[in-house]
Amino acid sequence: MFPYALAVDELMGSKVPDRGQYLRVIMSEINRIISHMYFIAIEGLFTGHTTMITWCMGDRDFWIDLASRIGGARVTFAYIIPGGVRNDMPEGLAEKAFKTCDWFEKRMDEYEKIFFKNPMVLTRMEKVGVLSSEDAIRLGAVGTVLRASGVKRDVRKDEPYSHYDDFDFDISSLDGGDSWSRAYVALMEMRQSVKIIRQAFKNIPPGPVRLKLGPQPRVPAGEVYARTEAARGEMSFHLISDGSPRPYRLKIGSPSFKNMRVLPHLLRNVHIADIPVIYWSLNYWPLEADR
Repeated sequence: MFPYALAVDELMGSKVPDRGQYLRVIMSEINRIISHMYFIAIEGLFTGHTTMITWCMGDRDFWIDLASRIGGARVTFAYIIPGGVRNDMPEGLAEKAFKTCDWFEKRMDEYEKIFFKNPMVLTRMEKVGVLSSEDAIRLGAVGTVLRASGVKRDVRKDEPYSHYDDFDFDISSLDGGDSWSRAYVALMEMRQSVKIIRQAFKNIPPGPVRLKLGPQPRVPAGEVYARTEAARGEMSFHLISDGSPRPYRLKIGSPSFKNMRVLPHLLRNVHIADIPVIYWSLNYWPLEADR
């Protein structure tokens, strides 16, 4: 995982090659789109709008294909490692990436028309499961949940890593705090991800993509806390090393675990029919929360 690699890099004092840093950004933003597409697809299913799940689950395959050409695997990439990334991308991939970006920007306009501006969807999601900015901060919300409540926090901007400060993009946020806003912020973020991906492919520097650390590098003893803006929100790793090849202690803070505290708050005194919409608007994934 990205924050684990950042933690090890910091303990070892490693300077990851610039090309490796850009490839980290490319894969992270592609993964953000893949994750958000799944989020919007299931939200469509829970609102009774089955067209969205068929569209999104099919469309995300174009991004999965792009990622697999870089990392060699579908969805579970295991691509970002301490010292850089596992391998360089194949030649000629930038042209395919630009075509995918061009197509997807037009496709997102269609998502707006058929789903986000659909009267049925607006009735089901607007002003349903409202989370105020004060409650979002108090409950420790992260990611789209936090930003849909009007709190502009994003680790990529607040504590730039992997050359994110080289890229021109905005923090996507809304003030509604409701289920619709949380889903729409994901759409806004995908637009920004496309913007970042374009810049990364256009400006990626030449050179190596990783440091030669060996199969079991000995990490100096020490303690470090690293975090990234993962697709569902802030992902954090607290790592303690005793100087051996394996961590002495490792604590993972996943975004779903952090947003889990929001769910009981939003489900008080709501209609049973609203529970699926509110639940999935948090983009809460139990398998990710189990850390």
